[in-house]
Amino acid sequence: MAGILAWFWNERFWLPHNVTWADLKNTDEATFPQAEDLYLAFPLAFCIFMVRLIFERFVAKPCAIALNIQANGPQIAQPNAILEKVFTAITKHPDEKRLEGLSKQLDWDVRSIQRWFRQRCNQEKPSTLRKFCESMWRFSFSLYVFTYGVRFLKKTPWLWNTRHCWYNYPYQPLTTDLHYYYILELSFYWSLMFSQFTDIKRKDFGIMFLHHLVAIFLISFSYVNNMARVGTLVLCLHDSADALLEAAKMANYAKFQKICDLLFVMFAMVFITTRLGIFPLWVLNTTLFESWEIVGPYPSWWVFNLLLLLIQGLNCFWSYLIVKIACKAISKGKVSKDDRSDIESSSDEEDSEPPGKSPHTATTTNGTSGTNGYLLTGSCSVDD
Repeated sequence: MAGILAWFWNERFWLPHNVTWADLKNTDEATFPQAEDLYLAFPLAFCIFMVRLIFERFVAKPCAIALNIQANGPQIAQPNAILEKVFTAITKHPDEKRLEGLSKQLDWDVRSIQRWFRQRCNQEKPSTLRKFCESMWRFSFSLYVFTYGVRFLKKTPWLWNTRHCWYNYPYQPLTTDLHYYYILELSFYWSLMFSQFTDIKRKDFGIMFLHHLVAIFLISFSYVNNMARVGTLVLCLHDSADALLEAAKMANYAKFQKICDLLFVMFAMVFITTRLGIFPLWVLNTTLFESWEIVGPYPSWWVFNLLLLLIQGLNCFWSYLIVKIACKAISKGKVSKDDRSDIESSSDEEDSEPPGKSPHTATTTNGTSGTNGYLLTGSCSVDD
């Protein structure tokens, strides 16, 4: 084990040439990031999760009820052992041949069986109330952490001149505000990693899981080798659009369509501007070129930039989805669909469909940045 740890913490990988871990030990004059600080994220992530449960129950839910968002779910399908077995073990969307066979076996007409399968699918969908509460929590936290990040960064020299991220690197002292900001962001992403398995499951679950994983690794990695200054720029930039996304979702769930459309347009503009414009031209420029000039490359420098490029790849993917939604909105006159997340259609609407037609569905999205990194949920949606 000692050999493995010595290999993992090899100074030639983590630190620039002629720098050792002993040089970055805390002293009375200066405090530097220490790897063991990252353990603080786990109890804090648990606290964030508990705060979320309290917030959703005692703050978000009353707000949803005040906006007339109903807590009741879709109509429950009539219990039927044969259809339930087909639904759980064979298919949730039987073809015409299977429908005719079930019709003869149960002495039901085909339309009734189709309605049963639609109702049974809807039973597994989350209620609008639950989705509103989830979005309100994400909105509140995103707004808080972004506001904190802006207030912190506007007092730092590296916000105005990114070359300060590399001057005297890695001997840059860790301030209390920077430490709090970093550990808070890391804790939030850890809480998302665990809650993602209990939250509303959407179609981009795998991509969001990758996003959270990369974000956690990137935050931890940049903290250990003291790239925290440029890390704060990355975090704040990727938090900038999240609150607008969640606000658009809440407006959609509350059926404030015009407000939803406006917030979605604002979100799309901020997202694309920050992720495809400012991030590559400002952040990637300093991590790839300014750092090369001032510090020079070393092994962990390559890994750090590779992770940032992976994040940029995810940004491009989500921007593509946003533009796709915007094109649909222009053609239809409002933001109504996207390609991410769960199907949202009421059983009453579906029951009114003629036989043989598939029910109208509205897909939604929920990252990440967040992505990082949360995409879109509700009629209007997109997240990092």
